[in-house]
Amino acid sequence: MADDDGAWVPDVLGAGFEARTLPLADDDEGEVVATLVRYRPDTPEPVRPARAVLYLHGWNDYFFQVGLAQFWHGQGAAFFALDLRKYGRSLREHQTPNHVEDLTAYDEEIGRALDLIHADLGRNARVLLMGHSTGGLVAALWADRNPGRLGGLVLNSPWLEMTGSSVARLISQPVVQQIARLHPRTPMVARDPGFYVRTLLTEHGGEWEFDERWRPTPFFPIRAGWLQAVMEGHARVAAGLAIDTPVLMAASARSIIGTRWREEMRAADVVLDADLLARRAVLLGPLVTVLRVDGGLHDLTLSPPAVREHFYAEVTRWLSAYGWAGPVVPVDGGADPLA
Repeated sequence: MADDDGAWVPDVLGAGFEARTLPLADDDEGEVVATLVRYRPDTPEPVRPARAVLYLHGWNDYFFQVGLAQFWHGQGAAFFALDLRKYGRSLREHQTPNHVEDLTAYDEEIGRALDLIHADLGRNARVLLMGHSTGGLVAALWADRNPGRLGGLVLNSPWLEMTGSSVARLISQPVVQQIARLHPRTPMVARDPGFYVRTLLTEHGGEWEFDERWRPTPFFPIRAGWLQAVMEGHARVAAGLAIDTPVLMAASARSIIGTRWREEMRAADVVLDADLLARRAVLLGPLVTVLRVDGGLHDLTLSPPAVREHFYAEVTRWLSAYGWAGPVVPVDGGADPLA
């Protein structure tokens, strides 16, 4: 667990990982924090040119993907990950888990994290932002609002539209909007058949373990105010963004959305419509690469070994052409901005 005094301390992931609490502005529930995790193995990445990756997790999630950190370290990049406010390491007992009512609320912790990265690596360090699922939506919207800040954007099955289509969003949004206006923390009806967890956990034939206090099954309730915020983000994507840095949007080659378990779900996205993600991806900016990964799960980094190695190989190939190539405006660095 991160230290609430703001110092780097050993992280729950063990050797090589450290965590630091980022104090944020209070909200209507009281104290708010985020948590920045960094990977510092015994073998350091090259000092120059300084490169870093900041990772944003998905909904009902937190950062635990050790292999992802190791991959980026192998690319010569310092790796950092945020547990966003009210998620994972950042969740406090007085808080409604995972809840915000405006996705721009995350700008505060993303900004704090970037300040720390530049203080650590220098004002000219080039930072690539990576986001998964809802974190991919947050990352894309942030990149659009903050031109010149990133050297690249990698999206892993980003939640760019409601499963079904924009029609489903347009039909349901007025109802959600009305509930969100009056009772933003009202839980919405959402059924979780548990298929995605079944593809992941070792006890169900997967290969992963995670802290189910932070990533429970079934998931934390979806609340009206949060869902309205996500739908507003989807509408912005559908209207077209103008992200000024190269974008890689990766998703599974196949989705299976259903109410009955099928073994084929172990080689597909069972959460989002991957075809729809590909169609939305081209609206993100002028330079977007769309990668479809055969056999990929919703989180491509948690796919079976051969599949995730293929994903990492394709990311490496993309990096050779576009990685850290976006227009980056130097920021002031040096002293610890949170000291």
